[in-house]
Amino acid sequence: MTEYTVIGLMSGTSLDGLDIACCVFRYENGHWDYTLTFAETIPYSEEWFIRLSGLPGSTAAEFVFTDHLFGHLLGKLSREFIEKYNIRADFISSHGHTVFHQPGKGFTAQIGNGAAIKAETGLPVICDFRSGDVAEGGQGAPLVPAGDRLLFSGYDYCLNLGGFANISFDRQGDRIAYDICPVNIVLNNLARMAGLPYDKDGALASKGKVNTELLNTLNKLAYYNQTGPKSLGKEWVDEIISPVLDCSGLNTEDILSTFCTHIAYQISLQTGTDGSKKLLATGGGTLNKYLVSEIRSRIRPQLIKPDLLTINFKEALIFAFLGVLRWRNEINCLKTVTGAKQDGSFGAIY
Repeated sequence: MTEYTVIGLMSGTSLDGLDIACCVFRYENGHWDYTLTFAETIPYSEEWFIRLSGLPGSTAAEFVFTDHLFGHLLGKLSREFIEKYNIRADFISSHGHTVFHQPGKGFTAQIGNGAAIKAETGLPVICDFRSGDVAEGGQGAPLVPAGDRLLFSGYDYCLNLGGFANISFDRQGDRIAYDICPVNIVLNNLARMAGLPYDKDGALASKGKVNTELLNTLNKLAYYNQTGPKSLGKEWVDEIISPVLDCSGLNTEDILSTFCTHIAYQISLQTGTDGSKKLLATGGGTLNKYLVSEIRSRIRPQLIKPDLLTINFKEALIFAFLGVLRWRNEINCLKTVTGAKQDGSFGAIY
């Protein structure tokens, strides 16, 4: 049996905070198993929230400075986490925080400098998982399906409800995955307009009314007619979704309610009609009771919510695992998912 203890770091586009997870992976008889031993979400300070949310419009010098500054922050938080739980980690695997994602133009950028993380912790660091795939002509996203295939093969569909909804499943022996639509990157921003960090349990959305005109406009957006591989980024939300919502003339509760219905409808189009199949739902959006009820009312497969640790930290877990595969020089990025020229083992090692 081969065993690895890895610290997985994940910062999502919805800016909820930094997810840190200590994950133990075991490989025996051709199969992988895992244990999530410790995990925490560390909210960003107001200063960091403002810095990260404003970074796409900053200068080049500010971008590079923040990349290194954020790397030192990730390293310090990782060191404190390791000391708190007395962890003997083999290495750190960090997704970083996405600032730009435009694979159509051939680039993607996640900040959180790997050298800075290593300097703070003294541990090897694996990071920058997406750019290698983009260089090979891929979308650089989603990357989680490579882990889904090896760690969560007992489910027919793996659905993540994070900043964006993405889905992964097997089709004729190939792993297929793509981004479906925005989720928390829109819902959290709407909640902030109402003075809340997020819409807890979907309480605001549940008070609103679905607006048919807005719903139809959202469902007709060109992205939804594209076939995969395809992925979404903050830029698309800013350019396409935000103007539609801003021009709706609706109150926040009605927009939230309508957008939840939009999310549920788009997910229902991707999950087929076989009621015997199982769908694993994870990510922060899984805790939104109103959203989940909307999804359940529209899909045929059985929606399964796992334990709270898996719901909240599956992405950090998967990126820790992608680091293990990179460490072993094994495939951690699938061309059937991203559209790249070939499968790859991507990630920079410090």
